[in-house]
Amino acid sequence: MNNYQDNNSKIANRQSPIKVALVHDHLAQDGGAEAVLRVFAEIFPEAPIYTLLYEEKNAAKYYAGKKIHTSIIQKLPGGVSHYQWYMPFMPMATEFFDLSSYDLVLSDSSSFAKGVITPLDTLHVCYCHTPTRYLWDYTHQYISELKYNKYFKKLISLVLNYIRVWDRVAADRVDAYIANSRTVQNRIRKYYRQNSTLIYPPVELDKFYVAREKPADKYFLAGCRLNPYKRVDIVIEAFKELGLKLKIYGSGPDMLRLKKIAGTAANIEFLGRVNNEERARLYADCQAFVHPQDEDFGITVIEAQASGRPVIAYRKSGATETIKEGVSGEFFDEQTPAAIIGAVKKFDAAKYNPAAIREHAMKFSKERFKEEIKSFIEEEYGKFRMKNA
Repeated sequence: MNNYQDNNSKIANRQSPIKVALVHDHLAQDGGAEAVLRVFAEIFPEAPIYTLLYEEKNAAKYYAGKKIHTSIIQKLPGGVSHYQWYMPFMPMATEFFDLSSYDLVLSDSSSFAKGVITPLDTLHVCYCHTPTRYLWDYTHQYISELKYNKYFKKLISLVLNYIRVWDRVAADRVDAYIANSRTVQNRIRKYYRQNSTLIYPPVELDKFYVAREKPADKYFLAGCRLNPYKRVDIVIEAFKELGLKLKIYGSGPDMLRLKKIAGTAANIEFLGRVNNEERARLYADCQAFVHPQDEDFGITVIEAQASGRPVIAYRKSGATETIKEGVSGEFFDEQTPAAIIGAVKKFDAAKYNPAAIREHAMKFSKERFKEEIKSFIEEEYGKFRMKNA
């Protein structure tokens, strides 16, 4: 019996394995949600993946030989490169997936995947990264940041209103929710009126290491997908005034604006997109990782700590759950350059123990995640079968 059969027969408490399907919003980028999906695919290696669309090079890299079912959006003009165009049709496209032959559906969702329709005798477990931010707590900021005229923004508001109604109805289709942080648990309770179980996401800690020697190049590090809401702008403004060396990795739509803010500051370096090996080296050799954004979880914060480096973070949401103040990092209380300047001036790298920081990060390992997910599904599937017997 292979691992898949062994895992599933244990879950179902019967001789034959249960049939599992994985559902994901879309595979058009490579972020934290996609990292979770990859681990789900390891737990259930024979389970097909249903997703609205996928970028072929990413799918080939991580899911070679995997059966991937896409929606009609995949075949439409610009369906992959400009998938945002088709947002009004995504609820309908999600509902078109036929999952009637599966015993367990495991969705990995921050938007549409939780809205699939499953039969009465199919257990639907949703690993929720967040109730869709641009539909709920982030709506007004999301619309204000769009680079369209006010009339087109009004039209977008109407579309979001329609999708918000669908999203609330779709949320009730899930049988059991898993939240990726306490922050997300609170959102699920507020917007979906549902309870959830907390299981922190997996981080591949073995890709990161503690430097054997103190770094000679004394720089601070920031990095993420460069979007306006990540607030890298306030880090740049702070370090322009501080004059300390700052390296920024990552790319994204906010890159040009951020470079304009940096101007001719010689102490600020944009590295663009870096590979895994280079990212690990950057973490290991920095003085500290600066995290200015409000994230539901924040995998980069864990990666920095897995490298034995302290984090200077905005005291909000996921960072407050993953950083142990005084042991693995410290906080600033406002998203302003002045708050970052104050935190950096008080920061003393010498007081931190790299081994203790890495030890703190170990609670977010992939192995821990796998065991917690298997245990949760086994228990929920047993209760579901008893209730439907």
